[in-house]
Amino acid sequence: MAGPLTGIRVIDVSEVISGPLAAMILADQGADVIKVEPPAHGEEARQLANYRAGMAALYANCNHGKRSIGLNLKTSEGLDIIYELLADADVFIQNWRPGAAERLGIGESDLRRIKPDIIYASITGYGDDGPYADRRGYDPIFQSLTGYAYSQVNPEVPIPDLVRNAVVDKATSYSLAQAVTSALFARERGAGGQHVRIAMLDAGLAFFWPDGMLRHSLVSDDVKNPVVPGERYLMHPTKDGQIVIWAGTADQMRAGLRAVGRTDLADDPSQRGLAMIEEANQVARAKAMIDGIATMTTADAYTKLVEHEVPAAPVLSHTEVFEDPQIRHNGSVLEGEHAVYGKYRRARPAAQFSVSQEQTTAAPALYGEHTDEILAELGKSPAECEALRAKGVTPKR
Repeated sequence: MAGPLTGIRVIDVSEVISGPLAAMILADQGADVIKVEPPAHGEEARQLANYRAGMAALYANCNHGKRSIGLNLKTSEGLDIIYELLADADVFIQNWRPGAAERLGIGESDLRRIKPDIIYASITGYGDDGPYADRRGYDPIFQSLTGYAYSQVNPEVPIPDLVRNAVVDKATSYSLAQAVTSALFARERGAGGQHVRIAMLDAGLAFFWPDGMLRHSLVSDDVKNPVVPGERYLMHPTKDGQIVIWAGTADQMRAGLRAVGRTDLADDPSQRGLAMIEEANQVARAKAMIDGIATMTTADAYTKLVEHEVPAAPVLSHTEVFEDPQIRHNGSVLEGEHAVYGKYRRARPAAQFSVSQEQTTAAPALYGEHTDEILAELGKSPAECEALRAKGVTPKR
């Protein structure tokens, strides 16, 4: 069945994670995404870690469902081709530093002359202007500037740390994909084309804010802060490993005490009503849980906590994730086979549609795999395609 974005064409010139993942989300929902890659080796993520037979895992994980054309945009012929592609496009995505697209001749004003109602989507690190605008920006830098690193403190090792994956990049991707669909919806209602701008700094802060900045959201000296969720992002040591517990309500907290055999404390008046949030009672409850879990194996603790309806989970290794019963039941991990780079896995798109569910999208393309196919759609003959290759406008076979 066709996805909800079937009929929408996206031109994606972005690289690495923030832009490519956003475009892949649109592809997963039915859009025809044409990935325009620079000459020689394609976009940067193709050269990064976990590489086999022309495919890097990072590139694969951000580029399912796209068609790839290799194009040298620093040539007049390459620029002409992207202008031709834009004539039938709905969305253009780039994630370069401010001014880079304009220097190449593919800034918003350049493209709007060709396609007035284009949705022009750009990602910058810090914004289009301002004191940091010209700096290079990467995920750990934005984590440091927006509070993530400061919040990643284990009381046992009270030193700030980073979230060890590109959380700000991915927050930017999902923010952009949602904003692009909103802009397309507005265009359908007569708003015309517009420029969607996202700064990774802003996306990172917005994503962190709802729970990460609780202490700084209600602004007054008399605001009470009895509980900060970040302080419960802890792993409890068991006899043979660790387990994560999230007792988010009073009933769950008391149930946790019962699960570790402390029914006496669970039924104590200190664990009822407003008395629960008094510091001494919180400390007593935490100590009882820590001491109780430490006497149990991870498997026994998990069983007991689930029996008492306390949210809990063992700390799964990456390979154990694939065997988790709920992940297997949901079909959350998909597998495929490519003729060149072989077997691959991907996460199933999280959004599932009851009516317009896109079928599984195509495997990530090899560099320039669809160049001739896309050029043919523009009316180029085989001889013209060969001439473009000879001039270095498109990749050699």
